[in-house]
Formats: sequence, structure tokens, C-alpha cells
Amino acid sequence: MTAVASPRLPSWARRPVGPLAPQARPLRLLLREQRLVTVCEEARCPNLPDCFGRGTATFMLLGDRCTRRCGYCAVSTARPAAPDPAEPGRISELAVRMGLRYVVLTAVARDDLRDGGAEHFAATVEAIRDRAPSVRIEVLTPDFKGRWESTRRVVSARPDVFNHNVETVSRLFPRVRPQGSYRRSLDLLAGVKRARPDQVTKSGLMIGLGETDAEVEEVLGDLREARVDVVTLGQYLRPSRDHLPVARYLPPSGFEHLAERARSLGFPAVYSGVFVRSSFNAEEVYESGARTGGPRALS
Repeated sequence: MTAVASPRLPSWARRPVGPLAPQARPLRLLLREQRLVTVCEEARCPNLPDCFGRGTATFMLLGDRCTRRCGYCAVSTARPAAPDPAEPGRISELAVRMGLRYVVLTAVARDDLRDGGAEHFAATVEAIRDRAPSVRIEVLTPDFKGRWESTRRVVSARPDVFNHNVETVSRLFPRVRPQGSYRRSLDLLAGVKRARPDQVTKSGLMIGLGETDAEVEEVLGDLREARVDVVTLGQYLRPSRDHLPVARYLPPSGFEHLAERARSLGFPAVYSGVFVRSSFNAEEVYESGARTGGPRALS
């Protein structure tokens, strides 16, 4: 990818860089001990010190090598290893040892697997349920290439939240998510709701890839038509010069404007802000309104 300059990073889009807080180190040691991967580290999330410091993490299933090459993502693209059948058990063990109340499970895209990794998602949800039935579980899945039987298997495990991110507007999919499909993502979310009407569904968008506010509002309308309950909006931050450039930095007031638009459409929970990421503060977002109905927003 040709290197293109991004606009200068404004002060309100900067996170202080420093060593992990002392309270974050036990979590990192446990992750290494259990041979587990987090999207926090692999995707170079700017919120990692905050989350690790509070003893929370988003587990990335099925390894750290993705079969897709999305223009915004820092996760490496390479031939993945075979699924580890012991991974669900290790994650459930860590959830118990850490006393977690809320677990987020995501994964690299595994287009090399017939079911896209759906059985592994379901097995992990079920392993956590067996050992820690009070833990809330959110899954953040790929699109499984549109295979409904894969999505249905994950739904059957009954996660508390089913999350699938559209990430960007329809016009930009060929450049941002060339192996994805905007319509496929919407169909997945709508299908989850049809299959299990009481299932909380969630999706998110990145701002700053070249979209307009009008296009973002169109996506919000499409998501609400698919009966999505929770929406997140955050600033795209370029992981490296090999990734897509930032087209714009939306100020905090701009994120509040988009949150107001989302609230007006009736989303039960809205989380919008510069450093918002789909799984950041996921428990708080869930508690803010996804279960109770009524538009709520966090910033």
C-alpha cells in the first residue's frame, strides 16, 4: 500500500504513552501463562493500558494470524495455525481466576475453516457458562462469509451480546474491507435478531476513513432497520504508514452530534467518542441501556 500522509494528529486524539500500570502486569502474565491472545495487543489499541489496568481484556480466538487483509487493521495476515481445541477451556479458567464479570470474545477471520470458526466461538461461550455461569459474554464475530449455519451456531450458544462491526460506510467497503460486504454484514445482524428476538445485537463504525457525516447517518439508519440495539462510533487511528491514511479527525463535538443522531433513531445504547472502540467499556455500554430499552449515550 502506498504511504499517504494523514492530517496532523490533534491534541484531543492523543493518548499518553508510558509503561503499563503495576496492576496491569498480573493480567499480562496470566495471558502469557495461558497462551492466550488479546485483540488489545494485536490491534495496537490505544486503550490497552486503561483496560489492562482495570483487569479487562478482549480475547482473540483462533490465533493471531488473519486470512483477510483489511486496510485499517494491524493484525497480521498469514496462514493460520490449526484451531487449538483446548483454548476454550483456558479462557474459561482465566475468567474464573480473574473473577471477571464480563468477557468479550473476538477472533481473526478464519476463511480457511469450513465454518469460519463458529464452533470455536460457541465452544468458548459454553465453556465459560459451565465454569462461571454469572459472567456476561459478548461475542464480536467476523461475517463467516455469509454462511447462516455458522452464525446460527454462535447464536445457539446464547451470548449476552452478539456484536458484528460494519466498520465503515458502504461506498468504502471495497477499499477498507475488500473481502467483506456491507450488505452481508447487515444481513448477518438482521438474521441474528430474527433467530433470537431477545438477543442484544451490537455494531460499530470507525470515523476518518473518507466517509461523510451523511453516509454515517445512512449506516446508522440501516443498522436500526436491522434492529441493532447498541452502536459504537470511534476515531480511526492509523496503526502504521502501511495502513490506510486518516482522512479526517472528528472532534469530540462531532462525535456528540453523531450520538444525538443515533439516539434520535432509537438505539437503546450509544457509545460515541474519539477513543471509543467496539469492545472498550463493553460492560458499561451493555448496562447503560441495552437490557432496559430507552436511548442512552456514553461519551
